[in-house]
Amino acid sequence: MMRFVLAAAVAALVAAGPAVAADHTADSLDTVKKAVAAGTAVLVDVREPDEWRDGHLKAARHLALSDLKAGVPADRLKEAIPAGKVVYLHCASGRRCLAAADLLKKQGYDARALKDGYEALLAAGFEKAK
Repeated sequence: MMRFVLAAAVAALVAAGPAVAADHTADSLDTVKKAVAAGTAVLVDVREPDEWRDGHLKAARHLALSDLKAGVPADRLKEAIPAGKVVYLHCASGRRCLAAADLLKKQGYDARALKDGYEALLAAGFEKAK
């Protein structure tokens, strides 16, 4: 009986899938920089407002993960992320952007989570906003 209960629990976990389905993009940071510069992609920082105010990337737009989870009004979402653009998401360590990518993909966006966090992007040559 115990074996059946354990097998059923494992099957339920497997069927439910992982908590976060998105993977980090394989796109290089050079590809990201070029796409953002060319206007074919947008860079979106999903860190919380206090983190954003402490410093952010010059090319980035801000859309906190907590706001995405709460449900961003469609007009605000369209303003932050224009239709037809690749959406590169970043956060502090590359984890929150996975959840944000899942939420945006469900809304039809080509959302790609960056593994590199804010500090790593600065070190890679992304310009800090003044």
